[in-house]
Amino acid sequence: MRYPDAPRLDLVEHLHGHPVADPYRWLEDPADPRTAAWAEAQDALTAEALAGLPLRPAFARRLEELVHAGAVGVPVHRGGRAFSTRRDPGQEHAVLRVREADGSTRVLVDPMALDPEGTTTLDAWSPSWEGDRLAYQLSTGGDEESRLHVLDVATGDLLDGPVDRCRYSPVAWLPGGEELFYVRRLAPDQVPAGEEQFHRRVWRHRVGTDPAEDVLVHGEGLDPTNYYGVRTSRDGRWLVVSASAGTAPRDDVWLADLGGDGALQPLQVGLDAQTAAWVARDGRLWLLSDRGTPRWRLAVADPADPATWEPGAWRDVVPQQEDGVLSDVALVDGPDGGLLVLAVHSVDATDRLSVWAGPGSPDGPARRAEVTALPPGSVSGVSAPPEGGTTAWVGFTDHATPPSVLRWDAARPADLAPDERAPVAGEVPAVQVVETHATSADGTPVHLFVLSGTGRPGTPRPTVLYGYGGFNVPLTPAYSAQALAWVAAGGVWAVANLRGGSEHGEEWHRAGMRERKQNVFDDFAAAGEHLVAEGWTTHGRLAVMGGSNGGLLVGATLTQRPDLAAAVVCSAPLLDMVRYERFGLGRTWNDEYGTADDPEELGWLLGYSPYHRVVEGTAYPAVLFTTFESDTRVDPLHARKLAAALQHATASDAPVLLRRETSVGHGARAVSRTVGLAADQLAFLAAHTGLTG
Repeated sequence: MRYPDAPRLDLVEHLHGHPVADPYRWLEDPADPRTAAWAEAQDALTAEALAGLPLRPAFARRLEELVHAGAVGVPVHRGGRAFSTRRDPGQEHAVLRVREADGSTRVLVDPMALDPEGTTTLDAWSPSWEGDRLAYQLSTGGDEESRLHVLDVATGDLLDGPVDRCRYSPVAWLPGGEELFYVRRLAPDQVPAGEEQFHRRVWRHRVGTDPAEDVLVHGEGLDPTNYYGVRTSRDGRWLVVSASAGTAPRDDVWLADLGGDGALQPLQVGLDAQTAAWVARDGRLWLLSDRGTPRWRLAVADPADPATWEPGAWRDVVPQQEDGVLSDVALVDGPDGGLLVLAVHSVDATDRLSVWAGPGSPDGPARRAEVTALPPGSVSGVSAPPEGGTTAWVGFTDHATPPSVLRWDAARPADLAPDERAPVAGEVPAVQVVETHATSADGTPVHLFVLSGTGRPGTPRPTVLYGYGGFNVPLTPAYSAQALAWVAAGGVWAVANLRGGSEHGEEWHRAGMRERKQNVFDDFAAAGEHLVAEGWTTHGRLAVMGGSNGGLLVGATLTQRPDLAAAVVCSAPLLDMVRYERFGLGRTWNDEYGTADDPEELGWLLGYSPYHRVVEGTAYPAVLFTTFESDTRVDPLHARKLAAALQHATASDAPVLLRRETSVGHGARAVSRTVGLAADQLAFLAAHTGLTG
């Protein structure tokens, strides 16, 4: 394969004593005519190569059915109304609906009605406490800017917005629906050049007024990379504000009595811990925290008494468990009065539901029941009306079930009932799931889900190994059209629960970040070797796949272990770890990876940075990079630079291709675009692992 010409610069920088070559620095600039011409030539090369893949039409047909599965979100109850999202087969995007007390349902926000081109996404939404107003956020073209709007729920009339610069902004309403707290970045002309995506502040806003009149609540003088959270109590008395520097696994938390002087008082500041705090209808301060308990616990304190805010004075409701990680809770009324807690724990990447006594139980913290009716899978969330009730709603998915909703009632604590199931356009193929463990280089066991049509290794088959391994993100069972389409075609799909995720709590996360990042790549390689050793596949029939931080994972794998797999799909990846902080949101991730500004941390990064690990004359596997030109999180320059480096260096005949998309970003996209991308990725992997369908 003849690749487009890519001149190599004789550029070597000396950083903290390290000579760092960067021959494709010019590919960082999309406006450079050389970059534009090179990218267009890559487009032509990739389009021709992908169009000729024999299984692409078959994958597209299967994915058209499976991707068009429905999806139902967990309802949020406010003032007798229930708000939730739903996508039916044939819809490009989910719509936001409201169900009235009489059972009638209306659509409040339909992204396709707003933009028939399908490039507008609904990013977030929050109803007022009374359920009569709705704040929601929209982005267009993949920019994830989240412009804030407010509408009247009864009439659908727009009351406010758009308010720009609200990316990653939570919304917390005050009673009455006239005011809300939210997060907004400062205007570009108020911040240093290059820092326009930072410098957030917490504001108090009156609906319908000019945002320029908003009252500054918090954030002045703090870390410019801070993300903020805001929560109010239902009675409007208490405000909780949290802050974390970028994606650091620690946060500061403040509490304000809005019925008093309104000043924010520190609840947790400057500590290496995470705590979610809120004041519930019982008047207690509830605390979900890993402070001294890396697998998390739920406790209560008195919001009016700072002496109870120290962990030694907290009263546990759900203590840390040895065999599970606490991830979510809902407060419900017991059938005989008193509060109960419905708790979600993850055990080896599979969720469990249990019921716990509320505060004040004479027996202290007590597990009252296990919800034995929950099938093996993932709980996407639990919710209950803030005003009380004995019912809770549970979001559920597994490898063959699209996101659906189950209903739990305190009168039957072990049971669950279907509430709303997401339909699928076609038939979901039969899939068997085997759980197994690989052994990493340092002896650590690494859990895997292995999906196949048979449930046993048998004859080695084309296999895709998928992973992520970072940012505290767990890979629990979830409906995946790509995985199901691959299994239906006769392949095997494996998901590895690597260090860096949260499958075993914060210690598991930290074992895969910063100076320990190599553990993640070792875990992934061990998972691949395990699949081969167990007879699921061979190295020549194994593929690896990942996106974003998972793109870094497979980029490091292909440069460290080019012999491990025959094919690689590397999507929206981080690959130049020396310069990643200079682009997109990279600066917010330096607590996860380290910073090149620090001599020691630069050494960590250079130790695995895929772009800097390319060795000329190496027989690299087949690689497909997929990037999104409107990606404002991970800049496409990473894939451009490594694609050029591999095309120059590889000694094999396996292709290195770069697939670009425009008007789409890092996150949500229209369903039809998902089909096209997934079909290209699967057909590429099939062609290079021997899957014939």
